[in-house]
Order: sequence, then C-alpha cells, then structure tokens
Amino acid sequence: MLDRIVLLRHGRTAWNAERRMQGRLDPPLDATGQAQAEATAPGVTTLAPVVVVASDQNRAWQTACTATEGLDVEPRKEPRLRETDVGAWQGLVDAEVDAGWPGGLDAWRLDPFHRPPEGESRHDAYLRSVPVLHELLDADLDGTALLVAHGGVLLGLTCGFLGLPPEHWGSLGPLGNCRAAVLEYRVDRWRLMRWGADV
Repeated sequence: MLDRIVLLRHGRTAWNAERRMQGRLDPPLDATGQAQAEATAPGVTTLAPVVVVASDQNRAWQTACTATEGLDVEPRKEPRLRETDVGAWQGLVDAEVDAGWPGGLDAWRLDPFHRPPEGESRHDAYLRSVPVLHELLDADLDGTALLVAHGGVLLGLTCGFLGLPPEHWGSLGPLGNCRAAVLEYRVDRWRLMRWGADV
C-alpha cells in the first residue's frame, strides 16, 4: 500500500507575487515559479513517486511536468484538485477584498465553512478533493504518491484527511510556493510529518 503522500503546491505566478487571488483563474508560472519547479526535481527524483496526480490548472500542471521530467512515471491531470473557487474575489488583491467585504478574508481563512460570494469554502474543496486520495489508497500501489495542486485545496485536504477538527484548520499557516506537506503512514495511522517543507 501507499505509505507516503506528498502534497506539493505549485510554483509562483505573477499573481502570487502581487497577492492577487487566483482561484479558478489560470495564470501560468512566472520565471521565478518555473525556477522553483525546476529546483524541486532532484527532491522528487529522490522520492521516487509511483504515481503523480496534478490539478489541471496551468500553474500546477506546469509544476508537475517540470518536477517529474525524466522520471518513468507520467503525471495525470485531475480536475478535482483545482484551487478553491473564490468566486467574486478572483482577480482581486487582498486590499480590494478587504475593502469590498470587510472581515471576509479573515473569516474565510479561519473558518473552513465560510464561502466567498459565489465561491466555495475550504471544506467544500476538501469534500471535492479527498476522493482522489481514497482512490489512490484503494489502488494496488506501493510507495509514495505525489499530488501537485494549490495552497487552499492542499490545506483543506491535509486537515480533513487527518481528521483535524474544523475549528483548528486555521492553525496551519499557508504553504509557500513549491513547498510540501508530507504525510506518512506510521504504525496505525496517517501522520503529518512535515509542513511547508522543501521536497
């Protein structure tokens, strides 16, 4: 069975640098993000993943393809790993969201059930994405799985999969670009071994 799951956030985009909310919008990696993805390749090679699944949004797919170049395993696209839909906030910088919806951004970051206008909550994103993990665990695979996706969905996926109470989901800080959460099965359960780590 799989005994390690590595959840890798995509490299930087120009919108990340501007603190502009991307959600389902699809900017590509910028030059820094491409370099970040390239820098993860040696670590991914060491991990030797037996399966690689990535969000089909450009920034995650580019990161997955770059990080796994030269490996025998080919990434596959998975729409259920798309970023949390932030609805009316997409394309806005933090200050614009705060001006238009005072307190909304903090509520969304701290309360996994809070939805942006016309968007989805972190808990919604967890419910959408967690079947991907269960399907991988049900498959006849041994070793490490690598999932490449987005900060919001990976935070929800980590917390929900580990069974953390929703009121504590806000206790994890955001994943940086091309940083990872590492889950390992030890003794009798899945455990979070690293958060925000280099691959």
